[in-house]
Amino acid sequence: MIHVSSENGCLTLTINRPDKANALTEVMLGQLADAVENADAKVLILTGKGKVFSAGADLEDVRNGTLAISPEWERLSSAVAAFPGLSVASLNGSCAGGALGMMLACDLRITVPTAKFFYPVIKMGVLPQPSDPARLAALVGPSAAKRILLNGAKVTAQEAQSLGLVDQISTDTLEADTAALIKPALDAELAQVTAIKAMIG
Repeated sequence: MIHVSSENGCLTLTINRPDKANALTEVMLGQLADAVENADAKVLILTGKGKVFSAGADLEDVRNGTLAISPEWERLSSAVAAFPGLSVASLNGSCAGGALGMMLACDLRITVPTAKFFYPVIKMGVLPQPSDPARLAALVGPSAAKRILLNGAKVTAQEAQSLGLVDQISTDTLEADTAALIKPALDAELAQVTAIKAMIG
């Protein structure tokens, strides 16, 4: 359910469960975290198959276990944040719930124009993953972060770009625009990319 592809210094992890809107199970979270933690690449791309990046937690897995409070969510976002090269969320569609964690932890986010973003924890009676609110607020500011988390607001791709939640809306194919976005980092030395990231903080 997670497709792993490594080529020319770029590791691409694709959530491959389009029949379930790429909803994530605890096993899938573990597979993603393992792949990121063991990555030997200059660039990491997170993307999905089909028309949705990820609907978040698989509701059946939530009902049958502890997925809603699983430490695997935080493990994955922490691994993405710690990746030494350039990490990019290449968003092929909407991103919801806990799936925002890995997107927020990336260095850059590019999306198709039709995507929507929402984190409806307020409607589900649960808390967001520990690192997500601070990362969200760092991108969009405290007020917008509160609206997204405390109101469950759905944000369009266009609003997401204006807020700083995403960096670019794809105007060509997502694959072509993502390739153009990562090319400078792929052409550079990994040590340089890591050093620049450390200077930004």
